[in-house]
Amino acid sequence: MTVVTRESKETQIRIALGETSASVIETTEPFLDHMLVALSKYAGVHFDIQAKGDLRHHLIEDVAIALGAAFAAHTPATCARYGERTVPMDDALVQVVIDMGGRPYYRGPLPSGLYDHFMRSFADNAKATLHVRVLRGTDKHHIVEAAFKALGFALREALVETGAVFSTKGSVKLDVQGGAS
Repeated sequence: MTVVTRESKETQIRIALGETSASVIETTEPFLDHMLVALSKYAGVHFDIQAKGDLRHHLIEDVAIALGAAFAAHTPATCARYGERTVPMDDALVQVVIDMGGRPYYRGPLPSGLYDHFMRSFADNAKATLHVRVLRGTDKHHIVEAAFKALGFALREALVETGAVFSTKGSVKLDVQGGAS
């Protein structure tokens, strides 16, 4: 199980990924809870998320940061790395493509500034390359929800254990020592 806690003057967050029997998500933001339940289900990874914050923006951003960090730690070195899914939802059609190979990059946008920022913060902290393409749609709720479902499916595919490092570079080791005191 992977556990990440993030605490600041603005937010208090605890996220556990992995071996829980069912996802329990309580962020005080009902739409965020709804999106995280969908992400967990479609990714096939159970989440236990407890979060509260002073402002909606801070809460959504900081949950994305902590969840991304949890996925970075949870990703096996010998995973498939790549995942892609296109999900239709009523008028919405959204494609998500991800590479869990350790290079943070995000390209959107989603039609909601808060949830576009969620995706960017998630990608940066998961150390993932994440592309989200809105192919069709006008209903922001359906577009964002289709994006979370597509992200879940793409993660499910990318996190599959293959038993080998999927890279022409082989295993990459980076050792950093020292730094500011």
